[in-house]
This record gives sequence, structure tokens and C-alpha cells, in this order.
Amino acid sequence: MKKSLLLGNEAIAFGALKSGISVAAGYPGTPSTEIIETLQRFKDRYVEWSVNEKVAFETAYGASMMGAYSLVTMKHVGLNVASDPLMSSSYTGIDGAFVIVSAQDPSMWSSQNEQDNRYYGLMALIPVIEPYDPQSAYTLTIKAFKLSERVHHPVILATNTRVSHVRGPVEYEEPSSPIFGKLKKKPDKYSLVPEVAKKNREEQLKRWELIQEEIKQFNEIEGEGNKLIIASGIAYSYVKELAPESMKILRISAPVPLNKEQIISALEGVDEVLIIEELEPIVEMQVKNIAFDAGFSIKIHGKDYIPRSGELTPDIVEFALKKFLGLYYEPKAIKIKDIPPRPPAMCPGCPHRSSFVDIKRGITLGGLSQTFFSGDIGCYSLGVLPPFQEQDSLTDMGSSLGIANGVYRSTGVIPVAIIGDSTFFHSGLPALTNAVYNNLPVLVIVLDNRVTAMTGQNPSPSREIDILQVAKGLGVEYVKEIDPFNLKESVKIIADATSWVKQNKKPAVVVAKRACALEVIDKFEELPIAEVKLEKCTGCTICYDYFTCPAIIPREDKKATIDTNLCIGCGACIPICPYQAIELKGKIPKGWDEVWRS
Repeated sequence: MKKSLLLGNEAIAFGALKSGISVAAGYPGTPSTEIIETLQRFKDRYVEWSVNEKVAFETAYGASMMGAYSLVTMKHVGLNVASDPLMSSSYTGIDGAFVIVSAQDPSMWSSQNEQDNRYYGLMALIPVIEPYDPQSAYTLTIKAFKLSERVHHPVILATNTRVSHVRGPVEYEEPSSPIFGKLKKKPDKYSLVPEVAKKNREEQLKRWELIQEEIKQFNEIEGEGNKLIIASGIAYSYVKELAPESMKILRISAPVPLNKEQIISALEGVDEVLIIEELEPIVEMQVKNIAFDAGFSIKIHGKDYIPRSGELTPDIVEFALKKFLGLYYEPKAIKIKDIPPRPPAMCPGCPHRSSFVDIKRGITLGGLSQTFFSGDIGCYSLGVLPPFQEQDSLTDMGSSLGIANGVYRSTGVIPVAIIGDSTFFHSGLPALTNAVYNNLPVLVIVLDNRVTAMTGQNPSPSREIDILQVAKGLGVEYVKEIDPFNLKESVKIIADATSWVKQNKKPAVVVAKRACALEVIDKFEELPIAEVKLEKCTGCTICYDYFTCPAIIPREDKKATIDTNLCIGCGACIPICPYQAIELKGKIPKGWDEVWRS
């Protein structure tokens, strides 16, 4: 047995390794990404970043059909993409063991919503396991695999930002040998034609009854008294810190489904109950149903004491606990330091700051007096902010082209769809196919930096597959590539593409291609630095108000200066200055241009 400080995500990976996982797939998305990154270190298993969550799900699902132990990972909204095979997997069951990790993001630290995916468990009839700290993430992952193997059914492991990204002491064992599958053909189980699906539905319900019995091993009653706290997931950690030691607590590590007899046992002899859980009242709803059917007349508190939105904090739990116990609670004073406001910004050297400048100038020269910027999900979402304001919508992965289609069909205004390279392969391809098929006049700008940058430079299919050739293959007639740092040429190409779309009423694709700045600086020890020649600087403010590189800061006299701690010497600011007041100093490293263009 080893003991190390592990992230919750690393603990999940080691739990999967101990369980004998042989196939894992995922799509990067905060807060789930480190699970696949950890598994990739073990070369005796097959681990991949898939192009989207549905493909990743089907990869792991297919392996489990053959008897393998498999894992799929994604952030919570990714389960929407994978929901089609998710529902089918519950009907067919599996032959090996299959765990689905859905990492939720309460408070939406890096997401467009905070949906509670425990609802998917209720809807799909798939059990949901919920860890409350890194150690439980490890042990519950192992138990989830064992449950899946015993009942031949998929299991959802629902973690959250606080568990996934906190680091804590974890005791863990060496990985077990990977359990691969063998070729099995069971069309009477896995081919969901109606006759098979009807039979599978009956089998699914029988497995669900078995799961309801098995699930009670994940929960535990502690302490005693006439007041009961039911705490699910991360709430249990906070309750253990704050509640009196002898307090009667039902720890819920499997919120879906609840075991009826276990809940009735916990409610017996109790006058009042407080249910603490993050986000939706999943446990509360089930407990109230069980209590009502069993004839209990007990006051059950839940979302009347605990907010339904946002991440749980110790302060929130302490307030609810003291209210429940009738104790005085004085809110802690919050000390707010006087920190200057700073809007989020793209990284210094990000090539797509230049792309946004190129796009705005290019479409104006191309004759679009007004347009709708249909954006997408990625770090380039920051283009929604001033001064660029080139993301009029961004709703979900790959939505830019679909939304653009609706905007044009309802208004006649030619839209500009802006999408990243990873997102293009994730779910932009079907929408581009639709644009070609239905002659949508749209200018598509693909911001290609060859990585999924927002989640930590995870590799993108664009490293191996040329987006220009893909677009041509789909029938796009106007396809061009630009270097966003080449301002003059990029603006001209975008202007030409805009004119072509207006004239031909068909889609055009322009790929803005340059490496992620974080990828570049990792490869060089010494970097050149940009410098402002103050004798040439007029204080026009274009470089810091219009270009907004964080390394360029204004002086008291309005002239610009460069923060050498932030500047990476990309040179993108040089053509922005109309007075040629910025230049590079220092030696350009060997291979500098090749890395930017690779």
C-alpha cells in the first residue's frame, strides 16, 4: 500500500488501474481532464482522447461488450453529447465492467451551466456513485467497477470540481493487470432492433431491482439521536467537520438509487431530518417519496435550508446545520481586499487575439456592414469581451455553424461562424456539412492552434488531419489558410472570402493557423522581448486599448510600455502600432518560426 498526495482525478485513475481497466477514452473538459492524463502514463492499457464524448463513450462501451474493464471520462455537459449511447447502454447492459465519469461544475467555474447529472441516473436507470474526497474517489471507483461487474450494468461516477481538483492523502495499491475482452457476438443482446429492445427492457428492470439492493453497501448510518442529517457527496466532508460528533448522520455515497429499507431504518426514531446535497434535490425527492409511502410524519428539510444553485461551502453548510439544530449563527465577516478590477484576457502571445483583429478588419473591407458573430466553446470565447466583441452567441460545443444557419434563415444577415480546431472535429463537422448541403452563405473562421488549449494543451485531431482538406472534401469551394500574425495578408484573404460568400451565397472557410503560445514557450529557454521606442510612441492607446495584450501596459503619459515578465516575444503587436514604435530585441531562438507554424 502506497500513500501519496493525489488530486481527486488522479485517485479515480488509480482506482480504475487497481480495478483492472484496459480501455479508457475521454474528451478533455474541466474538471475531468487529469483522469485520462494520468492513465496515459500506463502503456499496458489503451487510453485515448476521442474527438467527442459520444465517440469516447462508444469506445469504452464497445470494449465492455467484449468483457473488458473500461472507463469513459467527460465533464458534465459532455454527457449530453453522449446521452444517446448512455440510454442504450442501460438497456443492453454490459459483459465486463464499465464506469462513466461525469465531472460536474457547480458554480460554473469553467462551464456554461451547472446541470446535475444525477438526473441522468434516474432517467437512464444507471446507478450514480458520488465521492466526497480524494480517498473516497479512489475506493469508490474500485467499488463502482465491482458493482458494474456483478450486475453487468454501467455505473456513473459523479464527481465535482471540489473533489476532482483538491489534493489530499490517498492510500492506494499497485495497478492490477489489465482485463481485456475476447470477441463475443451477441446480436440478441446488443442489436437494439425493437424485438431485442423489448426483451432488454424487462432485463433492465430486473437489473435495476438488483442494483437497488446492492447499492446500500455504499451508504452508512453513523451516530444516534432524534435529529438526522443525510449528507450526499462533498456535503458529507463538510458535515463531518461541523456537526457534533454523536450526531446521527446517513452518509450517502450512492444517491441514485436509494435503498428503501435503508432509508426507513435511518428515519425510525427521528423527529426531524436535514438533507444536505449540492445542486438539485435528488436525494431529498427520493427520501420524501420513501417516507410518505412508509407512513412517516416527519419534517424533512432540504432545499429550504440549502441553496439549489452554486457550489456548497463550509459556510453554507454551517448556516444550515445551526438553523436545523436551533443554534445561534453569526455570519463571518468577509474581508475584501482592494484589488484593482481586471477583466479576463487571452494569454500574451495568443495568436487568436490577432485573428479577432484580422476578422473585424477583413469583413469590413469585404463589405459586411453588419453581421452576427456566431461563436463557440473554447478559450477564444474571451472574444465576447471588449474590445473584440466577436462572439454574439456561444451556447454549446459546435453550435457556431448551427446557430449561424438559424440567424441567416430568420434575418437574411450573412453571419460569421468562429470555431476552434478541436471543436471543429468535436461537432462542427455535421453543421459544416449541413451548410454545404443547404447553401448557407456563411464565413467560417477556424481558429487552429492544434491543441485543446483551455483544458491544458491536450492534443487535437488537427495535428494529424488538415482542416483545409476536410473542408474541401465536404464540398466547400472557397478554402484558404492565413497566418494571423501576418496582418496585411490575413485581412485581404478574409475580405476576399467575405466578398465571395456575398456573391455566391455559399459557405467559405478560412483557417487561422498558428500554434498555442503556451506550446511555444515550453520549447525555448530564452525568448525575445518586445520593446516600445518611447520616442516614436504617441500615446494613441491602440496597442493596449484595441489589441489588449496583457504584456502591454499604459504609462501615466499614455505611452505604452512592455511588461518583460509577461511578454513572450511573439511580435504580434508590431504590425498593430501605426507608428512603428514597437520592435523586438534579443536573439530569435533557432526553430522559432517552425514551432509557431507547426
